[in-house]
Amino acid sequence: MLSENTIQIIKSTVPVLEQHGLTITKCFYKKLFTNHPELLNVFNHANQQQERQQMALAQAVLASAKHIDQLAAIVPVVKQIAHKHRSLGVKKEHYPIVGKHLLEAIQEVLGDAATDDIIQAWAEAYGVIADIFISTETEMYDQAAHQSGGWEDFRAFVVARKQEESDKITSFYLEPQDGGALASFEPGQYVSVKVDMPNEAHTHIRQYSLSDSPRKAYYRITVKREDAVQDRPAGKVSVYLHEQVKEGDVLYLSAPAGDFTLQSEDQRPHVWISAGVGVTPMISMLKAHSEQANGQPAIFIHAAEHGAAHAFQDEVAAWSKDEAQAKTYICYSEPTEEDKHKQLYQHEGRIDAEWLQSILPTTDAKFYVCGSAPFMETVVNTLRSLGAQESDIHSEYFGPKGSLKL
Repeated sequence: MLSENTIQIIKSTVPVLEQHGLTITKCFYKKLFTNHPELLNVFNHANQQQERQQMALAQAVLASAKHIDQLAAIVPVVKQIAHKHRSLGVKKEHYPIVGKHLLEAIQEVLGDAATDDIIQAWAEAYGVIADIFISTETEMYDQAAHQSGGWEDFRAFVVARKQEESDKITSFYLEPQDGGALASFEPGQYVSVKVDMPNEAHTHIRQYSLSDSPRKAYYRITVKREDAVQDRPAGKVSVYLHEQVKEGDVLYLSAPAGDFTLQSEDQRPHVWISAGVGVTPMISMLKAHSEQANGQPAIFIHAAEHGAAHAFQDEVAAWSKDEAQAKTYICYSEPTEEDKHKQLYQHEGRIDAEWLQSILPTTDAKFYVCGSAPFMETVVNTLRSLGAQESDIHSEYFGPKGSLKL
């Protein structure tokens, strides 16, 4: 437990963290990777280059400071991050390393303002917060390893099948190389994929949602090829998977993780709203919902640029046909003439409040939202404005959560 004096000192640093938090975390990561380059095998380099990870850490540190007297308030965020850490292979021995360089970064950025009392208070606070993470992640490691079909760290999987789903999205069907049992997962969870690419000094790890039913004898991940755009380089791993990985090749996967999962026990309507490759965890949820055959009303809403970019059209159509209580609504922002002729969509443009209100029979429902940062922010805030309860909105963003402004 932290003393009242330590708590007050930590709270007094909130204004400083609001002003200098990002500078501190940028300094931290520079120090960390300079002294421990082996950790570059764990962290997402693209998130580092785009400063998404630095921003996420800055917001996490700020939240910890604000809630240092009520740490129970950050437990949901701890669990979310702990899932990521476990799937990446972050271990308890990494925490002292992180703490040392974080304190050094605070001292370097704040200079004389970082008094001995402040550094000592943050050292104590970090120790308490680190213990919460370590305890949570230890339980997750144990559960992943000892569940039926489970394993520790990374396991070899063979690419049994590779299938294009759209002009930029491809699915990979993966089977355990050892022929052993396969751990089940909660619909909506993901796996980490570790790859060693030619001419790359470090291992790269990316997380991809499992996009099929948990009842299959394989895992399916579905990957969007991230090509270079104006201010963003091409995604190394996604391009490698699309261009280099073939059927018969081996990929290394962590056991499934993640807290964005189907709340099947809730008997109210379920509404899935996705855009682009954000459809991947939704497909797993749709199939699980269908397999449970509980007759709950269900609505699937998806946004894509046009028909060629629209993945899983046939699978969603089959789900909607089989589910008496299911309705599907598709939105294209840039439909082609062929799309218009085939009537593949119900709404042209973006998903907006007016259209959502016209197709949602109620906001007393479970909502699942997944897509890009702008899409997520718009949809989640729109649902709030329409009366959806905060506790009923579940979201998954493919990147550090601090990148979102929800």
